[in-house]
Amino acid sequence: DFLIISLKTQAEAALGLIRFSEDPAEQPLEPNFRVARHAIDTLAMLQDKTKGNTNWDEERLLHNTLTELRFRFVQMHEIKKPGEVPPAESNTSSAAAAASAPSSAEGEAKS
Repeated sequence: DFLIISLKTQAEAALGLIRFSEDPAEQPLEPNFRVARHAIDTLAMLQDKTKGNTNWDEERLLHNTLTELRFRFVQMHEIKKPGEVPPAESNTSSAAAAASAPSSAEGEAKS
């Protein structure tokens, strides 16, 4: 759980979704899409490599984290760079499609 939350926090910070300073005068940093993509891709790799070796709670945490981060990544990219295609669009499209499809663990849990 700690690894997933740590990578999620890194991605959120890279996207500018988290502020570490309470000073309202401090301007938020520009999103660093490369760092955010790296954290998201690392979580996706973790999900692939641990498939079948996680309990339901771990699978849900990882799945929900990836779904949220992928959504936020696309959302922030559209805000900051309208009209441009996000890096590795084919991965984002397939990742978004995979995120919306029910996992095999869900099907087994409902049976």
